[in-house]
Amino acid sequence: MRTTFLPERTLRAAAAAAAGLVLVTVLAACGSSGTTAGSGSSPAAGTSAAAVAAALQKPATLTFWAWAPQSAAIVAAFEKKYPKVKVNLVNAGTGTVEYTKLQNAIKAGSAPDVAQLEYFALPQFVLSGDLVDLSSFGLDSIRGNLSPAVWDSVNVSGKLVGLPQDTGPMVLFYNKAVYDKYKLPVPTTWAQFAADAKKLHAANPKAYITNDTGDPSFTTSMIWDAGGHPYTTSGKDVTINTNDAGTAKFAAMWNPLIHAGLLAPDSSWTSPWYQGLANGDIASLVIGSWMPVDLESGVAAGKGDWRVAMMPQYSAGQAVTSEEGGSSDAVLESSKNELAAVGFTEFMDSGPGAQISADSGDFPAENSILDSSSFLGTAPAYFGGQKINAVLSQAAKDVLPGWSWLPFQVYANSIFPDSAGQAYTKNVSFLSGLQAWDKASAAYGTQQGFSVTSG
Repeated sequence: MRTTFLPERTLRAAAAAAAGLVLVTVLAACGSSGTTAGSGSSPAAGTSAAAVAAALQKPATLTFWAWAPQSAAIVAAFEKKYPKVKVNLVNAGTGTVEYTKLQNAIKAGSAPDVAQLEYFALPQFVLSGDLVDLSSFGLDSIRGNLSPAVWDSVNVSGKLVGLPQDTGPMVLFYNKAVYDKYKLPVPTTWAQFAADAKKLHAANPKAYITNDTGDPSFTTSMIWDAGGHPYTTSGKDVTINTNDAGTAKFAAMWNPLIHAGLLAPDSSWTSPWYQGLANGDIASLVIGSWMPVDLESGVAAGKGDWRVAMMPQYSAGQAVTSEEGGSSDAVLESSKNELAAVGFTEFMDSGPGAQISADSGDFPAENSILDSSSFLGTAPAYFGGQKINAVLSQAAKDVLPGWSWLPFQVYANSIFPDSAGQAYTKNVSFLSGLQAWDKASAAYGTQQGFSVTSG
């Protein structure tokens, strides 16, 4: 299970009540160094790799907050190589649960040295000055080994505030047995996707092309895929514009599927969803490239039936996609062992740990892994022997660069069901729902002290 992504969805409803706590005092902290808990150990720009290497040969204890299942193996490998540095691995929760705890720990002076943070959560902690700029240690040299979109995810406000652990370029996973049974062409355009949705549901009213009950992660990824740029931030100046062209394009394509009842009414990661994937009632998924291991572990009955294809396009012949999910590892400014923390993070995400993550089923961020013959040549029996990574690797190269998140995206995502989600439960157009989300997010940002312009 790709816990990098799943818990944020699974726990969203439970976490929504706590979400309002996440951004408390963020703006109050602006202008402070974020080191009030801490170390006074932040080195000057240009600290050498030798200094980091030397720190790893000295006794130190680090605390690492993470949820990814491979974290224990990475810690073990790191401690074997650097036995003087001990890493206390703590699962502090996921999604809003973790981010609320982290915000409170920073205030209390008890923050971890390193924390796993999803890309959409990074801007919030950057704004309050809580994350180390890793370019000070020369780690911006990784840029050449990343796609522009992945670099954009960790290079926030001109600072390298985390190293990418995994990514999720979006693709189409489809059940070939179902597509063959109903003579559905694998869609290369969204128009074809919509036609398949109608044909499938007409032939079998229990079957759907995919599911969607309203998910902010999916929605923002689809807006991104359509070329949208609804969020821009410069310091405390924020623009939220869900009237932009990309948002309108996605909403116009998706709205008829919602209101014609052509999307399975099963929330992702629930028992009915898994059952629908297993029995063929949900024929495909538009989702991140981390999905293979989840299909194999959660939908065993589908072995041999599933395949992967590139995302449908708005215009035939295009080749663009976006990201869904993905996480980074960031060093906290308050760390008392900052050099060792930087060394551990480098080991984890651009050293041996990156291969451990890839081998565990996480979708790798580094081009050196994505382009390797061992990665590209993988042909899982679950996917009928298809060399799926050749498709997934290409998708990673096709992600549109330039996307950015709100500095209060965690909260914005939590209120999605009560605004944009109304399109799924009431006779409200999807675009109107997105505009309501826009207004509610803008109102919150204003309350928190941002200067918000709403589209």
